[in-house]
Amino acid sequence: MIKSINPYNQQVVFETKELTKKETEEAIDEAHKRFLSWRKTSYSERSKLMHAAAAELKKNKQEYAETMTLEMGKPIAQSIAEIEKCAWVCEYYAAHAESHLADKTIKTDAAASYVSYEPLGVVLAVMPWNYPFWQVFRFAAPALMAGNIGILKHASNVMQSAINIQKVFERAGFPKACFTNLPLSSSKIEAIIKNPKVKAVTLTGSKPAGSAVASTAGNEIKKSVLELGGSNALVVFEDCNLEETLKTAVQARFQNTGQSCIAGKRLILHKNIAEAFTENYVKAVRELKSGDPMDENTYIGVMARPDLAEELEAQLKDSVNAGAEVLIGGKRNNAYFEPTVVTGVTPEMSLFKEETFGPVIGITTFETEEEAVDLVNQSEFGLGVSIFTEDMERAKKLVPLFDDGAVFVNELVKSDPRLPFGGTKISGYGRELSADGIQEFVNRKTVYFNKY
Repeated sequence: MIKSINPYNQQVVFETKELTKKETEEAIDEAHKRFLSWRKTSYSERSKLMHAAAAELKKNKQEYAETMTLEMGKPIAQSIAEIEKCAWVCEYYAAHAESHLADKTIKTDAAASYVSYEPLGVVLAVMPWNYPFWQVFRFAAPALMAGNIGILKHASNVMQSAINIQKVFERAGFPKACFTNLPLSSSKIEAIIKNPKVKAVTLTGSKPAGSAVASTAGNEIKKSVLELGGSNALVVFEDCNLEETLKTAVQARFQNTGQSCIAGKRLILHKNIAEAFTENYVKAVRELKSGDPMDENTYIGVMARPDLAEELEAQLKDSVNAGAEVLIGGKRNNAYFEPTVVTGVTPEMSLFKEETFGPVIGITTFETEEEAVDLVNQSEFGLGVSIFTEDMERAKKLVPLFDDGAVFVNELVKSDPRLPFGGTKISGYGRELSADGIQEFVNRKTVYFNKY
């Protein structure tokens, strides 16, 4: 049995049987059969259905959000916002998929030559628990609009949300097997990737999970896209707008109880403002309301599982033992971890060099632009960086110097359907969202006509 356990009260929320090998293979067979007809549908047909999916998400957002909150502890107001964002990505691709995949004419010596973008077939999505709906929909909306079929292996602790995602597409009127949830353990992923009817795989998750999936896909010569962890830096220069930067930097670290790959996990402050900024940052963090995730006023809920909170606690203790100082927080109670700010963090410490997946932020200081860039780039991760400055010329000069897949100026790193999303180094490869994302799982076909 696969179980979802409410991390707030440790009660079982939902349980379902894992599919057998035969049932899994039958589901993949059905998905492949559906692809043979789905690929022939027009963009207008797909668009109508995708708009219906967006409408379904909006109509029943409370139902879907509550399940998400019960399964992994996300504060309910943030769960509702996540469902609304999923509706947005459905509407975006419903409106733009056709233009993103329009034939690209290229002048050659041929009578006519162009590139067409055609679907690959059945694509496996291996998805995490921290954004149970969003991570799936940012794959599913472009994949289905491109003419592909989606099969989902979701995290075991959010299996009811996975079932609800399939329900969204069914309620919207998508043909059976366009999108299928597979209740399975992680040990079954390798066999699915090896199935000849599965043409590609996308994963959002940890480095070990990404490495395992990429290895299997590589051996099978199948396309893969990996969105892995991050250790984003928030670089605050002395000329920033202090009030606005403070608000953004708190949200960047603590939304979703800090459980986000693109959260700002390293606060890198210019020495001239470090003391004042830190004092106000701690004050703002102290005001964040912790409590029952189902309370609409709660901002900090619980972490998704007690073992995840224990891992974060170990990282904190390791850094404190190395000389860091806890200014606020630091205590754990089962799956609840206090919002925590730590100062005196150096590049050798766990809070700097490792991904911290929870409500803890470490503060490091710098003096020069060169030092700031070096501190950011020392990370093995390369998902995104935020810099805060009123000097736009400085910002433009610094942007090319960062290794990350995204640079946000005076804003937290966030995903937007209109912009490509993805990282470098051990944060993964490939891109999601925008035209780049929908073109990841297509056959870019060269077409050449000649006349005799």
